[in-house]
Amino acid sequence: MIILKKVNDIKSYLSALTKTVSSIGFVPTMGALHSGHISLITKAKTENDLVVCSIFVNPTQFNDAKDFEKYPVTIEQDIYLLEKAGCSILFLPTVDEMYPNGIENLAHFDLGFIETILDGKYRPGHFQGVCQVVYRLLEIISPHKLYLGQKDFQQCMVLNKMAATTYPTLQIIICPTQREPDGLAMSSRNLRLVPEDRLLAVNIFLTLQFIKNNIKPGDLNNLKQNAIASLTAKGFKVDYVEICNADSLQLLNDWNGKTGIVILVAAFLNGVRLIDNLLIKEKE
Repeated sequence: MIILKKVNDIKSYLSALTKTVSSIGFVPTMGALHSGHISLITKAKTENDLVVCSIFVNPTQFNDAKDFEKYPVTIEQDIYLLEKAGCSILFLPTVDEMYPNGIENLAHFDLGFIETILDGKYRPGHFQGVCQVVYRLLEIISPHKLYLGQKDFQQCMVLNKMAATTYPTLQIIICPTQREPDGLAMSSRNLRLVPEDRLLAVNIFLTLQFIKNNIKPGDLNNLKQNAIASLTAKGFKVDYVEICNADSLQLLNDWNGKTGIVILVAAFLNGVRLIDNLLIKEKE
Protein backbone atom coordinates (compact mmCIF):
# COMPACT_ATOMS: atom_id res chain seq x y z
CA MET A 1 0.00 0.00 0.00
CA ILE A 2 1.24 3.47 -0.90
CA ILE A 3 0.66 6.33 1.55
CA LEU A 4 0.34 9.81 0.07
CA LYS A 5 -0.21 13.01 2.04
CA LYS A 6 -0.11 15.75 -0.60
CA VAL A 7 -2.91 16.59 -3.04
CA ASN A 8 -0.49 17.11 -5.93
CA ASP A 9 1.23 13.81 -5.22
CA ILE A 10 -1.92 11.67 -5.30
CA LYS A 11 -3.25 13.52 -8.36
CA SER A 12 0.01 12.92 -10.21
CA TYR A 13 0.18 9.28 -9.14
CA LEU A 14 -3.39 8.52 -10.24
CA SER A 15 -2.98 10.47 -13.46
CA ALA A 16 -0.03 8.30 -14.42
CA LEU A 17 -2.20 5.19 -14.02
CA THR A 18 -5.06 6.24 -16.28
CA LYS A 19 -3.90 4.00 -19.15
CA THR A 20 -3.62 0.88 -17.00
CA VAL A 21 -6.41 1.41 -14.46
CA SER A 22 -9.98 1.46 -15.76
CA SER A 23 -11.80 1.58 -12.43
CA ILE A 24 -10.96 3.29 -9.14
CA GLY A 25 -12.97 2.51 -6.00
CA PHE A 26 -12.90 5.05 -3.17
CA VAL A 27 -13.65 4.66 0.54
CA PRO A 28 -13.61 7.96 2.49
CA THR A 29 -13.14 7.60 6.26
CA MET A 30 -12.23 9.59 9.35
CA GLY A 31 -10.02 6.81 10.65
CA ALA A 32 -10.42 4.76 13.82
CA LEU A 33 -11.13 1.95 11.40
CA HIS A 34 -13.12 -1.17 12.25
CA SER A 35 -14.47 -4.19 10.40
CA GLY A 36 -17.25 -2.09 8.89
CA HIS A 37 -14.73 0.10 7.08
CA ILE A 38 -12.72 -2.94 6.03
CA SER A 39 -15.84 -4.53 4.53
CA LEU A 40 -16.08 -1.49 2.25
CA ILE A 41 -12.43 -1.91 1.23
CA THR A 42 -13.04 -5.60 0.52
CA LYS A 43 -16.12 -4.83 -1.58
CA ALA A 44 -14.27 -2.12 -3.51
CA LYS A 45 -11.34 -4.43 -4.13
CA THR A 46 -13.58 -7.02 -5.81
CA GLU A 47 -15.09 -4.43 -8.16
CA ASN A 48 -12.17 -2.17 -9.13
CA ASP A 49 -8.59 -2.24 -10.40
CA LEU A 50 -7.47 0.16 -7.68
CA VAL A 51 -8.80 1.01 -4.20
CA VAL A 52 -8.14 4.36 -2.54
CA CYS A 53 -8.98 4.99 1.11
CA SER A 54 -8.75 8.40 2.74
CA ILE A 55 -8.35 9.16 6.43
CA PHE A 56 -9.22 12.72 7.30
CA VAL A 57 -11.02 13.97 10.39
CA ASN A 58 -12.96 16.77 8.76
CA PRO A 59 -13.42 19.85 10.97
CA THR A 60 -16.23 21.34 8.88
CA GLN A 61 -18.72 18.57 9.73
CA PHE A 62 -18.44 18.91 13.51
CA ASN A 63 -20.95 21.35 14.95
CA ASP A 64 -19.50 20.58 18.41
CA ALA A 65 -15.82 21.49 18.84
CA LYS A 66 -15.46 19.11 21.80
CA ASP A 67 -16.72 16.23 19.68
CA PHE A 68 -14.05 17.05 17.08
CA GLU A 69 -11.33 17.12 19.75
CA LYS A 70 -12.43 13.77 21.20
CA TYR A 71 -12.76 11.91 17.92
CA PRO A 72 -10.58 8.77 18.23
CA VAL A 73 -7.29 8.61 16.32
CA THR A 74 -5.68 5.19 15.76
CA ILE A 75 -3.56 5.78 12.68
CA GLU A 76 -0.99 3.00 13.17
CA GLN A 77 -3.72 0.39 13.62
CA ASP A 78 -5.61 1.88 10.66
CA ILE A 79 -2.60 1.50 8.37
CA TYR A 80 -2.14 -2.11 9.50
CA LEU A 81 -5.78 -2.96 8.78
CA LEU A 82 -5.71 -1.31 5.35
CA GLU A 83 -2.52 -3.09 4.35
CA LYS A 84 -3.95 -6.40 5.53
CA ALA A 85 -7.13 -5.77 3.51
CA GLY A 86 -5.18 -5.07 0.32
CA CYS A 87 -5.93 -1.36 -0.04
CA SER A 88 -3.90 0.17 -2.89
CA ILE A 89 -3.49 3.77 -1.73
CA LEU A 90 -4.05 5.59 1.55
CA PHE A 91 -4.57 9.33 1.23
CA LEU A 92 -3.66 11.01 4.51
CA PRO A 93 -3.97 14.78 4.06
CA THR A 94 -3.74 17.63 6.56
CA VAL A 95 -6.41 20.30 6.96
CA ASP A 96 -4.22 22.74 5.02
CA GLU A 97 -3.94 20.29 2.11
CA MET A 98 -7.68 19.75 2.00
CA TYR A 99 -8.65 23.38 2.51
CA PRO A 100 -5.73 25.51 1.23
CA ASN A 101 -7.87 28.66 1.41
CA GLY A 102 -9.19 27.94 4.87
CA ILE A 103 -12.53 26.54 6.01
CA GLU A 104 -14.49 29.76 5.69
CA ASN A 105 -16.57 30.54 2.61
CA LEU A 106 -16.62 26.96 1.33
CA ALA A 107 -19.14 25.83 -1.26
CA HIS A 108 -22.78 25.55 -0.15
CA PHE A 109 -24.84 22.66 -1.49
CA ASP A 110 -28.56 22.71 -2.15
CA LEU A 111 -29.74 19.68 -0.20
CA GLY A 112 -33.37 20.63 0.33
CA PHE A 113 -35.43 19.42 3.28
CA ILE A 114 -33.15 16.42 3.87
CA GLU A 115 -30.65 18.54 5.81
CA THR A 116 -33.36 20.00 8.05
CA ILE A 117 -34.54 16.72 9.61
CA LEU A 118 -33.06 14.00 11.84
CA ASP A 119 -29.27 14.55 12.07
CA GLY A 120 -29.65 17.70 10.00
CA LYS A 121 -31.89 19.16 12.69
CA TYR A 122 -29.76 18.11 15.66
CA ARG A 123 -26.38 18.79 14.02
CA PRO A 124 -26.89 22.03 12.05
CA GLY A 125 -24.30 22.47 9.31
CA HIS A 126 -23.14 18.87 9.60
CA PHE A 127 -24.26 17.73 6.16
CA GLN A 128 -22.85 20.81 4.47
CA GLY A 129 -19.51 19.83 6.01
CA VAL A 130 -19.89 16.24 4.82
CA CYS A 131 -20.61 17.42 1.29
CA GLN A 132 -17.73 19.89 1.34
CA VAL A 133 -15.15 17.26 2.27
CA VAL A 134 -16.49 14.53 -0.02
CA TYR A 135 -16.77 16.97 -2.93
CA ARG A 136 -13.14 17.95 -2.37
CA LEU A 137 -12.02 14.32 -2.12
CA LEU A 138 -13.86 13.39 -5.30
CA GLU A 139 -12.23 16.33 -7.04
CA ILE A 140 -8.80 15.07 -5.96
CA ILE A 141 -9.24 11.33 -6.58
CA SER A 142 -11.77 11.20 -9.45
CA PRO A 143 -13.01 7.69 -8.57
CA HIS A 144 -15.48 5.67 -10.60
CA LYS A 145 -17.22 4.20 -7.55
CA LEU A 146 -17.78 5.53 -4.03
CA TYR A 147 -18.40 3.06 -1.19
CA LEU A 148 -20.50 4.06 1.83
CA GLY A 149 -21.96 2.21 4.81
CA GLN A 150 -25.72 2.02 5.42
CA LYS A 151 -25.26 2.87 9.11
CA ASP A 152 -25.07 6.50 8.00
CA PHE A 153 -28.35 6.19 6.09
CA GLN A 154 -29.18 9.90 5.92
CA GLN A 155 -25.61 10.76 4.99
CA CYS A 156 -25.79 8.29 2.10
CA MET A 157 -28.93 10.02 0.82
CA VAL A 158 -27.31 13.44 1.19
CA LEU A 159 -24.24 12.37 -0.77
CA ASN A 160 -26.42 10.81 -3.46
CA LYS A 161 -28.14 14.16 -3.84
CA MET A 162 -24.88 16.10 -3.91
CA ALA A 163 -23.22 13.74 -6.41
CA ALA A 164 -26.24 13.71 -8.73
CA THR A 165 -25.48 17.30 -9.74
CA THR A 166 -21.72 17.53 -9.22
CA TYR A 167 -20.48 14.06 -10.26
CA PRO A 168 -23.35 12.49 -12.24
CA THR A 169 -21.27 9.60 -13.61
CA LEU A 170 -20.12 8.49 -10.15
CA GLN A 171 -21.55 5.18 -8.94
CA ILE A 172 -22.41 5.18 -5.23
CA ILE A 173 -22.42 1.74 -3.64
CA ILE A 174 -24.25 1.46 -0.29
CA CYS A 175 -23.04 -1.52 1.75
CA PRO A 176 -24.85 -3.19 4.67
CA THR A 177 -24.19 -2.10 8.25
CA GLN A 178 -21.67 -4.34 9.98
CA ARG A 179 -22.54 -5.32 13.53
CA GLU A 180 -20.90 -6.70 16.64
CA PRO A 181 -22.07 -10.18 17.75
CA ASP A 182 -24.65 -8.61 20.10
CA GLY A 183 -26.06 -6.40 17.31
CA LEU A 184 -24.41 -3.06 18.09
CA ALA A 185 -23.58 -1.24 14.85
CA MET A 186 -19.84 -0.94 14.37
CA SER A 187 -18.75 2.67 14.79
CA SER A 188 -15.54 4.54 15.50
CA ARG A 189 -17.36 6.26 18.35
CA ASN A 190 -17.78 2.92 20.11
CA LEU A 191 -14.12 3.30 21.14
CA ARG A 192 -15.22 6.13 23.44
CA LEU A 193 -17.66 3.93 25.37
CA VAL A 194 -16.56 2.76 28.82
CA PRO A 195 -17.24 -0.98 29.43
CA GLU A 196 -20.53 -0.44 31.27
CA ASP A 197 -21.85 1.86 28.54
CA ARG A 198 -20.71 -0.55 25.84
CA LEU A 199 -23.04 -3.14 27.36
CA LEU A 200 -25.90 -0.63 27.44
CA ALA A 201 -25.29 0.58 23.88
CA VAL A 202 -26.84 -2.56 22.38
CA ASN A 203 -30.23 -1.20 23.48
CA ILE A 204 -30.25 1.01 20.40
CA PHE A 205 -30.24 -2.08 18.19
CA LEU A 206 -32.80 -3.76 20.46
CA THR A 207 -35.03 -0.69 20.08
CA LEU A 208 -34.86 -1.01 16.29
CA GLN A 209 -35.79 -4.67 16.59
CA PHE A 210 -38.65 -3.84 18.96
CA ILE A 211 -40.11 -1.38 16.46
CA LYS A 212 -39.66 -3.80 13.57
CA ASN A 213 -41.44 -6.56 15.50
CA ASN A 214 -44.32 -4.38 16.66
CA ILE A 215 -44.97 -2.03 13.78
CA LYS A 216 -48.31 -2.30 12.01
CA PRO A 217 -50.25 -0.16 9.57
CA GLY A 218 -51.79 2.96 11.07
CA ASP A 219 -50.60 5.49 13.64
CA LEU A 220 -46.90 5.24 14.55
CA ASN A 221 -46.63 7.82 17.31
CA ASN A 222 -47.25 5.54 20.29
CA LEU A 223 -44.67 3.07 19.05
CA LYS A 224 -42.07 5.82 18.65
CA GLN A 225 -42.86 7.33 22.05
CA ASN A 226 -42.60 3.94 23.76
CA ALA A 227 -39.20 3.41 22.15
CA ILE A 228 -37.99 6.84 23.32
CA ALA A 229 -39.26 6.19 26.84
CA SER A 230 -37.52 2.81 26.97
CA LEU A 231 -34.16 4.26 25.89
CA THR A 232 -34.51 7.20 28.29
CA ALA A 233 -35.21 4.85 31.18
CA LYS A 234 -31.95 3.03 30.40
CA GLY A 235 -29.90 6.23 30.62
CA PHE A 236 -29.89 7.46 27.03
CA LYS A 237 -30.47 11.08 26.03
CA VAL A 238 -32.51 10.60 22.87
CA ASP A 239 -32.29 12.99 19.93
CA TYR A 240 -34.82 11.07 17.88
CA VAL A 241 -36.52 7.80 17.15
CA GLU A 242 -38.19 8.17 13.77
CA ILE A 243 -39.78 6.09 11.04
CA CYS A 244 -39.32 7.44 7.53
CA ASN A 245 -40.09 6.67 3.92
CA ALA A 246 -37.06 4.64 2.79
CA ASP A 247 -36.84 6.39 -0.57
CA SER A 248 -37.48 10.04 0.34
CA LEU A 249 -36.73 10.07 4.10
CA GLN A 250 -40.04 11.83 4.66
CA LEU A 251 -41.00 11.47 8.33
CA LEU A 252 -44.03 9.26 8.86
CA ASN A 253 -46.63 9.42 11.62
CA ASP A 254 -48.88 6.98 9.81
CA TRP A 255 -47.97 3.94 7.71
CA ASN A 256 -49.96 2.18 5.01
CA GLY A 257 -48.21 -1.14 5.62
CA LYS A 258 -46.80 -1.24 2.08
CA THR A 259 -44.35 1.63 1.66
CA GLY A 260 -40.71 0.75 2.31
CA ILE A 261 -39.58 2.34 5.55
CA VAL A 262 -36.43 2.94 7.55
CA ILE A 263 -36.32 3.19 11.35
CA LEU A 264 -33.67 5.61 12.60
CA VAL A 265 -32.34 6.27 16.10
CA ALA A 266 -29.85 8.79 17.47
CA ALA A 267 -29.07 8.98 21.17
CA PHE A 268 -26.32 9.99 23.57
CA LEU A 269 -24.89 7.65 26.17
CA ASN A 270 -22.81 9.62 28.68
CA GLY A 271 -21.74 12.11 26.04
CA VAL A 272 -21.12 9.66 23.21
CA ARG A 273 -23.58 10.05 20.34
CA LEU A 274 -24.65 6.82 18.65
CA ILE A 275 -26.79 6.33 15.56
CA ASP A 276 -28.30 3.29 13.89
CA ASN A 277 -31.07 2.35 11.50
CA LEU A 278 -32.99 -0.61 10.18
CA LEU A 279 -34.38 -0.79 6.66
CA ILE A 280 -37.72 -2.53 6.13
CA LYS A 281 -38.60 -2.81 2.47
CA GLU A 282 -41.92 -4.39 3.28
CA LYS A 283 -43.66 -5.71 6.36
CA GLU A 284 -42.62 -9.28 7.02
